[in-house]
Amino acid sequence: MLSDQTKASIGPGVAAALAEDVGAGDLTASLVDADAVVGAQIIARESLVLCGEEWVNEVFRQLDENIIIDWYIGDGGRAEADDIICKLVGPARALLTGERTALNFLQTLSSTATITAEYVKAVEGTGTKILDTRKTIPGLRLAQKYAVTCGGGLNHRTGLFDAILIKENHIKSAGGITPALNAAGHLGADVLIEVEVENHEELLEALDAGAQRVLLDNFSIEDLKKAVETNRELGYVAAELEASGNVTTLTIREIAATGVDYISTGALTKNVAAADLSMLFRID
Repeated sequence: MLSDQTKASIGPGVAAALAEDVGAGDLTASLVDADAVVGAQIIARESLVLCGEEWVNEVFRQLDENIIIDWYIGDGGRAEADDIICKLVGPARALLTGERTALNFLQTLSSTATITAEYVKAVEGTGTKILDTRKTIPGLRLAQKYAVTCGGGLNHRTGLFDAILIKENHIKSAGGITPALNAAGHLGADVLIEVEVENHEELLEALDAGAQRVLLDNFSIEDLKKAVETNRELGYVAAELEASGNVTTLTIREIAATGVDYISTGALTKNVAAADLSMLFRID
């Protein structure tokens, strides 16, 4: 479901995208009769998980409110090659002008949703949950995080303001894991406090200092198993465990099998190859 924050970001985001593409006006679309009305349809060229319906709606709403869009597959739905995603009817000039911007949003967000679904399927039955990261395309943070949920993944923190993630450079700057966690606790912020560790000794320190979640960075499979076992043995200070680093669709099942609670990967949002979608016009 779209959050209020994400909903509020769609209009300005679309306006910025249209501004950089349309500029002072669409010269090529002006070759078409201003009164011409056409139909069009967006078609999938490959199997994908759809995301971006509201962004497409907003593109054409901003260009011409007379455009009618009928969606056959909604966000989170699976489309196969040659499936019709939606049909559009409206002024030809507006449809031509908005075609590329609408597809840019739909292809990018559907790619994120599709990649996420692959990772989620790979860990099915293990109980491990897939998290995104802040490694998003600039300007598309909220949109891509919504796309992750369409693919069945979960959002990590949205930004630097809604969770505390103490990483290597924070630890060095704060004087160590324990001082950093103590300082985080003294903030009194009602947010997740997580710390990154690089070895078993740092894990023990983080658990002893009361970390709510520990990010196991680039741990080997054997070290992940040991971390999970240690965390269970120290049940009175047990924290959630998150694995990250060297996560691919080929390695993720083995990582999940170690018993970690979460696996986070930037691949969901930064390794984006546009989903193959086309918009075809129909002239009656």
